[in-house]
Amino acid sequence: MQNQPEDRAAMLAATFHVPADAVSTSGGGTWSRPVVDVPPDTWVEALSTARDALHFTFLDWLTAVDETAEGLRVVAHLWDAKRRQGLLLRTLITEPRLDSVVEVFPGAAWHERETFEMFGIDFVGHENLRKLLLPDEFEGHPLRKDFVLAARAIKAWPGAKEPGEGGTPAGGKQAPSRRKLLPPGVPETPWPLTEQPEESGENAPPNQKES
Repeated sequence: MQNQPEDRAAMLAATFHVPADAVSTSGGGTWSRPVVDVPPDTWVEALSTARDALHFTFLDWLTAVDETAEGLRVVAHLWDAKRRQGLLLRTLITEPRLDSVVEVFPGAAWHERETFEMFGIDFVGHENLRKLLLPDEFEGHPLRKDFVLAARAIKAWPGAKEPGEGGTPAGGKQAPSRRKLLPPGVPETPWPLTEQPEESGENAPPNQKES
C-alpha cells in the first residue's frame, strides 16, 4: 500500500468509482489535505474503508457547509496518527438527511449533534440526536445561510462600515459612498419594531412613576 495520503485518497476514490475530479487538495499550504468527495449513499462505507483499509483511524472533526442552492456539504477530517497524515472526506446532500457514522467512529456522536442543531441535518441511526449547545426552546439553525440574525436586523452595527460613513473628516471632504450590501443574516426589508406602550404607576421605571 502506498504511504502518501494522496495515493491513499486515490485508492479510496477508485474503491467507490468516483470521477477523477472528485479528488482534490484543500487549501492551507503545508497543512493542506487530500479531499475525496463521495456519494451520500456510500458515506458510512467510505469512512469505514478509510479507517480499516487506509488506516485513518482517528476522527478529528465532522461538520457541514451550507452551499445554498447546491445543498449541504458534510465534511469529516480523518487522521492517521502513525504517519501524521490527514484526509478530508466530503459528501453533498440535497435534503438534510444522512446516515450516522457513530458505529464507525463513536466520537462522531458529539459532532453530529452539533451539526444537527447548527445545520438541521438529521443523522439517521444516531440514538441521541438532540441539541448540544443551544437551549431547547431555540428555533432555527444558526449556521444555515438563510438564518436571520435578529441582532443585525434590529440594531445597526456601530462604527463606520463603508466609505462615506462616520461623519466628515478634517478638511471638509467626505469619501463617496459606494453601494451598500447587507451583511449575512440581515433581511432585505427591515423588521418592524413594535412600539411599546408607556408604563405608569407601579410598573413604570423610577424616573417615570407618578408623583
